[in-house]
Amino acid sequence: MIRMAIRADMYLADPLFEPTPKAAPSRDGFGKALLELGEKDPNVWVLTADVSESTRTHWFAEKFPKRFVQTGVAEQNLAGVAAGIAACGKTAFISAYGVFSPGRNWDQVRVSICYNNVPVKIHGSHTGLTVGPDGASHQALEDIAITRVLPNMVVLAPADAEEARKAAHAAAILPGPVYIRTCREKMPVFTTDRTPFEIGKANAYRDGKDVAIFACGAEVYEALRAAESLSKEGIDAAVIGLHTIKPIDEAAIEEWARRTGLIVTVEDHQVNGGMGSAVAEVVSGLQSPVQVIRHGIYDRFCESGEPMELLKKYGLDAAGISDVVKKAMEKKKQ
Repeated sequence: MIRMAIRADMYLADPLFEPTPKAAPSRDGFGKALLELGEKDPNVWVLTADVSESTRTHWFAEKFPKRFVQTGVAEQNLAGVAAGIAACGKTAFISAYGVFSPGRNWDQVRVSICYNNVPVKIHGSHTGLTVGPDGASHQALEDIAITRVLPNMVVLAPADAEEARKAAHAAAILPGPVYIRTCREKMPVFTTDRTPFEIGKANAYRDGKDVAIFACGAEVYEALRAAESLSKEGIDAAVIGLHTIKPIDEAAIEEWARRTGLIVTVEDHQVNGGMGSAVAEVVSGLQSPVQVIRHGIYDRFCESGEPMELLKKYGLDAAGISDVVKKAMEKKKQ
């Protein structure tokens, strides 16, 4: 049975597409969750690498200074220290820019954290194109690929600030490593405190019979906008949010493949090795596989610019997603 989170049940913000929807960086939701976790669990520790304000860990530091560790600009050391704290029975959250953690410290994440299967929760902030003016050096577009391949690692890509808050709470309960991906830019907060969030379970935000759009992160909202536009052109698109990329919801993917006969994946990440690849891997094992069109960044480094301008340039805004879906539908008819 596929979970349907529909507006009629008040699972999404209403109105969903108002001219100026409530917006917040998903990193804010993560930071708020740390405060909540710190209040109720004295075993929660937080560590960062000289970017406490940028990653919103400064809120935790101000309230729980004895459980906060500042390692300085040393992400490899950050991972190693966190692994030691976790090995002593604590739950350690480490937070830095995604290009540096898990980017720069991937070896320490692999060996010290994942190999030992300790409860270190890795927050990669400032991921994807919405880092904007910081440009290619700071646009983490490979982090899903390098984390989902690691044994014992759970990979989460929340769609908005509210879902990021829930992701941190869910991560804290798990016994092993977790990677949580968030963004810097203020993006629409379209889920609510009633929207379901369960690790390993996809959320279907819109029903549809022609095509299933699977999206993660900020692209879920853009996919919903695209589906609204497509409906005016006679294309009935379902939108499924994959906040959990590993373990992925194989049952949901199989169900929507059967129901629509066409899947389009959308992510603010390289198409190689990302969420779309994870979906395609599931579909390849089906008895009757369907076509999967992966949309994201196509094997390139991107340029500097304003966040929404970059999403438009690389076809990751609602209009760009609509174009990809329409082309996929044409192929489906052939």
